[in-house]
Amino acid sequence: MTRRQFSVALGAASALSATRVFGANDRIRLGIIGAGGRGREDWGTFLKEPDVEPVAVCDVYENFLHQAIAMAGGKPAAHKDFRQLLDRKDVDAVIVGTPDHWHAPITIAACDAGKDVYCEKPLSLTILEGRKMLDAAHAHKRVVQTGSQQRSGRHYIEAVKLIQEGGLGDVHRIHAGFQRNITPGLKPADFDASKLDWNMWLGPAPQRPFDPFRAIYNFRWFWDYSGGQMTNWGAHHLDIARWILAEDAPLEVSGMGGRYSLRDGGETPDVQEVLYRFRNATVLWTTSEIAEGKPSTLDIYGTKGMMSLTRGGYNVYPEKPKGATEASIGAAPIAAASMKGADLNSPHARSFLDCMKSRQKPTADIEEGYRSAVMCHLGNISTRLGRSIRWDAAKETIPGDPEANTWLSRPWRAPWKLG
Repeated sequence: MTRRQFSVALGAASALSATRVFGANDRIRLGIIGAGGRGREDWGTFLKEPDVEPVAVCDVYENFLHQAIAMAGGKPAAHKDFRQLLDRKDVDAVIVGTPDHWHAPITIAACDAGKDVYCEKPLSLTILEGRKMLDAAHAHKRVVQTGSQQRSGRHYIEAVKLIQEGGLGDVHRIHAGFQRNITPGLKPADFDASKLDWNMWLGPAPQRPFDPFRAIYNFRWFWDYSGGQMTNWGAHHLDIARWILAEDAPLEVSGMGGRYSLRDGGETPDVQEVLYRFRNATVLWTTSEIAEGKPSTLDIYGTKGMMSLTRGGYNVYPEKPKGATEASIGAAPIAAASMKGADLNSPHARSFLDCMKSRQKPTADIEEGYRSAVMCHLGNISTRLGRSIRWDAAKETIPGDPEANTWLSRPWRAPWKLG
């Protein structure tokens, strides 16, 4: 064996030693980083799976840390720094349930450490972060599932199949949205600030004085940490819309909105509408925090009828053009149809665990999570700029628009660095 062959073999052996090979019946040793509300929901879902062994919990807020440990019978070890958890050799995979601005640093570090990752949606805070996360997952051959659990819902799967097989006729228009009424505004979270490491909570985000309104659930309404309802519920519904259309990305985006009524200190829009142009369809995103109406919207319009699709199920409403005959539309009218919704979370967790063993792509692979996050981020960029933008998905750039391209990434606060 030559020196070069020896070096290649040694490198391959080292890479293999960092990756545990699973048998069908092997238990998966799991840790969680970020055990707030949604993080604990994910944790509880995974703890129900028979092949999961809870090993470690990490959170910068002590109360959440202890609650997550108690959920697993007091067995997991406690950590306040995610890097300590990732250094553990007895952890095969991690749940990342942190605020959005921590998704990229932790997921990239986890992939570097040879861990598989279940990362909550939206995948990233910026488009560049998402690209770096995707690159890290591919470089280290990691299984990364995005927390877009609607993709694992049986009725969503059946609805997409029905539509893509022509069940609604030609589909060229989708309306997605989330509406509620929270006026006069949200209240600061009720928690013990003495048990929160605020500097670590901020991490790569800009330095800010402690503000209880920014922490816990309400982080979603500040640009430093998230993207409002666009990246909260939009990451769910727009993901399904893109799946239905079998498209990677829009060609053009036009958004508008603002924080008009809420005076609670938040920054993201309380009213927002974004129109996406795809090759053969348009998708409209609508969100309102000041009037509910129909709370959850995913309406798909075809030439033979429309479908209303929510987590509760779907309903198909047949129709035909006024005065049209069976001969003129080329086929018999479609029939009314419906299907009730069921559990989304358990099958989504199961997809991740099974793919850890098979090394196949999970239901919401990181690449799909990245593409749907891009769609959300472009909507916010257009809204904040106050004008339309185009998108070149192949080059991952906003062509001919230097100003808009500055929004594709954000600086990280030292000592944190993005690649």
